[in-house]
Amino acid sequence: MCVGNSFRIPPLRKEGEGGFPPNMFRISLKRTLFSGYLNFRRNAWLSAATILVMVLALFVLGSLTLLSAFSQSAIAMIESRLDMSIYFVQGAEEDDIFSVKKELESLPDVAEVNYISREAALAEFRERYSENALILSALEEIGENPLEASLNVKARDPSRLGTITQFLTEQQYPTVDKINYFENQHVIERLTGILGAIRGSVVFLTLFLAFVAALVAFNTIRLAIYTMREEVAIMRLVGGTRWFIQGPFLVSGALYGIVAALIVTLIFVPLTWLMAPKLSFLLPSFDIFKYFLAGFMEFFAILAAAGVGLGVLSSLVAVRRYLKV
Repeated sequence: MCVGNSFRIPPLRKEGEGGFPPNMFRISLKRTLFSGYLNFRRNAWLSAATILVMVLALFVLGSLTLLSAFSQSAIAMIESRLDMSIYFVQGAEEDDIFSVKKELESLPDVAEVNYISREAALAEFRERYSENALILSALEEIGENPLEASLNVKARDPSRLGTITQFLTEQQYPTVDKINYFENQHVIERLTGILGAIRGSVVFLTLFLAFVAALVAFNTIRLAIYTMREEVAIMRLVGGTRWFIQGPFLVSGALYGIVAALIVTLIFVPLTWLMAPKLSFLLPSFDIFKYFLAGFMEFFAILAAAGVGLGVLSSLVAVRRYLKV
């Protein structure tokens, strides 16, 4: 028997004040994970429907990821072919040509400058028209090399070719005969505008479809939680904490995302294999199947992160706001 204040019962530790003892936290975490797994397995049809919707959402995300990689490769290929050539007069010395080449390479807008001698230009011309006897016979009648030495210039950004041309015009090199940028200026500017429009369209399409997919998945998960509203209300009435109620739903949402990401990743294996020959015909430098296999784990990680994030966030919002927990 205790007299006076010599013995006091310590106050109960409330949620959020000092946390739980380590063993209690482990027990609570195990219960949450196990309950979430039970919810996932017990409502098989509802889980299957939710996963199906998330598969569609993540499939859109995965398709946009591969589409973005393909479009970037196509844009890079087109940009690599956007260049201009500087032709020199017949009697130009190589030292003078290399002097111009050196000045061009010092410009920040210039990515690469290649020298093509008269002999190399003639050899390339003969190879290009090797099956045209009329052109080759006309070349033989001339008796000398009619082609000029040139510098092929590639810019870091094709839109800067005009600036490089302006620099050459201002320098007024006496050995420069002509610059073919002026002949192709309209085509280069048109292609540059098209490439910019493609980049903007891909970004807009990605954001729009990702938003639509996320909205559909969110509503499906919210509907899945709605079917358990009575169970949630009972847990709340008997004093269940927010973590006690929300935890299993968050785990179930994460499981939806992981399973959906795994299914989508496996779907893309045969799909990219079938698409590779057709896309290689359009863009030989890009093999979508090899690209996918090389980044298989990264691709799955992106989809899994998106799926888990979408599932957890949807579950959290649905439980807290829709069910007024």
